[in-house]
Amino acid sequence: MAEFFVSGDKSRMFPSVLFNGSFLRRKSRAPIALTALLCLSAAPCASYAATPSPKATPAAETPKDAQPVFQGTAALLPDDAVTHHTDTFAGRKISYTAKAGTLILRDDAGKPTARMFYVAYTQDGADPARRPISFFFNGGPGAATAYLHLGAAGPTMLSFPSGNPTDGANAHLAPNPDSWLPETDMVFLDAPGTGWSIPTDAKTADKTFYGVKQDARAFAKTIQLWASTNKRLASPRYLVGESYGGIRSIEVAEALAQQQNLLVNGIVMISPALDMQLLATGDNILASALILPSYEASRLAMQHKLSPDTVGHQLDEAYHYALGPYLSTLANTPPTGDAAHDFYDDVATHSGLPLDVITKERGIPAPSAHDVRSRDGRLYSLYDGTLSVADPFPEGVDNSDSPDPVLSGFGRAYGTAFEQYAATTLNFHTDLSYELLSMKVNGAWDYRGDGELIARQIPVLRRLLALNPTLRVFIANGYYDLACPFASSRWVAEHIPVGRNRIGLHLYPGGHMLYTRPESKAALARDVKAFLSP
Repeated sequence: MAEFFVSGDKSRMFPSVLFNGSFLRRKSRAPIALTALLCLSAAPCASYAATPSPKATPAAETPKDAQPVFQGTAALLPDDAVTHHTDTFAGRKISYTAKAGTLILRDDAGKPTARMFYVAYTQDGADPARRPISFFFNGGPGAATAYLHLGAAGPTMLSFPSGNPTDGANAHLAPNPDSWLPETDMVFLDAPGTGWSIPTDAKTADKTFYGVKQDARAFAKTIQLWASTNKRLASPRYLVGESYGGIRSIEVAEALAQQQNLLVNGIVMISPALDMQLLATGDNILASALILPSYEASRLAMQHKLSPDTVGHQLDEAYHYALGPYLSTLANTPPTGDAAHDFYDDVATHSGLPLDVITKERGIPAPSAHDVRSRDGRLYSLYDGTLSVADPFPEGVDNSDSPDPVLSGFGRAYGTAFEQYAATTLNFHTDLSYELLSMKVNGAWDYRGDGELIARQIPVLRRLLALNPTLRVFIANGYYDLACPFASSRWVAEHIPVGRNRIGLHLYPGGHMLYTRPESKAALARDVKAFLSP
């Protein structure tokens, strides 16, 4: 059976029964995955060769005349920077080396195609054959990895004012007491077109990098190159992805195995998108059902009806209502008359959404719609159903003009904070702005698979678990996440036929960026520690 834990508490395990910083969506009923693919033609698949940036390889190994000469923005990135630190985490003093720099990806002809930015933290004096190494990336597509870096796992975090989690203007950098560094070395990687990872040819970047399969190949080669350059090919290897990073982690694990001959020991997914079809609430009634428990959890939390002693049972009941009476009604002939009123009233009661909105939406609320998110003068977030700001358009507005409190609000603070951190702590100085969220990358993304209209990662995950009998998967979800709901992760885990017992789903109070809540961040770190030390 798959294991399900609430708030990191293994004493509350969901039963196994038949029966999801930042993931970007267009403000419409369908997620971006399904709005951008129908008219795309097939793009050729490139393979990658790669070399480290000039400062990452000794001069004796990389002759000066063999170093590439970059043009445009790629030429503005500085040399790699190495700094040394000693910090205390949970009472344990650790000396470590931080390296911020770039690795160079090349095409089959040896021409550079991108400079991939990374920050690596390695414990001094540790045995590389036993010390785990974890590779981190965010999602989007189009999101840089500052969210996981400064939000969850890095040695420094972005701290928001106590009692005002939406105040990004007064957020500040602080030591992270819940850093994962005591348990694992870490390499944070920005995807091409995000952060400071820069394609060398902007005209061809979309075909070369901005797609499910192209992206996985680029990350797999970058990971192999870093591991090879740093003599870490024998270390236990883990992938850590957030949001679309869930899909990315599955695809990268497959590309590492098939293209780089590297098998991973484990995958950690935080608020993951596992299959885009399960997030298409406007087109897929199963996706509509899987989001309903997150609405119900948000309602219960705002009514102060969730507690550590009851939350497991409450989320379980919400899950079974969503996949039972609710889904069966959606799949059947639409109700009319009194039956329709009773159904809409029941959905409104479970979700906490106004009855008139549920009625207008015919029982399937569009999670990003303004009239669904706007209540009593407050605008609620798609990324945390309990978090809201004053609605700038309480009279109603087109969905495209309705900002999200997380994506468009305090979450933006991670960009400038990372620039400050890189310059002052990592000694990585550049005039280039850190591309925290690239809508250019997001809009250009190719969601197709190999001959498929849309790539499907669940079959890939099934193959990975079957072919790698010791592969373990750790999935973390927030109760209140409406972008990548916890029920989606549970449904996927419970439908895996092989290796189901190697998948653990851990649920925490919080939304998509569950680590912005100190208690959940600490619980996540404790659970990951156990995962990395089986």
